[in-house]
Amino acid sequence: MSETKSTSTTEALKGSMKEAIGKLIGDGKVEAEGKAQQKTPKSDVKPKASDKA
Repeated sequence: MSETKSTSTTEALKGSMKEAIGKLIGDGKVEAEGKAQQKTPKSDVKPKASDKA
């Protein structure tokens, strides 16, 4: 569970940085992408397979 939270936090941070860069350079598209990324973070972490049978 901590891996998923960590990934979510990382993606939210990336989105925040993208939003700030968009504001800095005046690119509304990049800013909007950053905001969207913060709200719906992607998760590349796959759940671990259970050893129980």
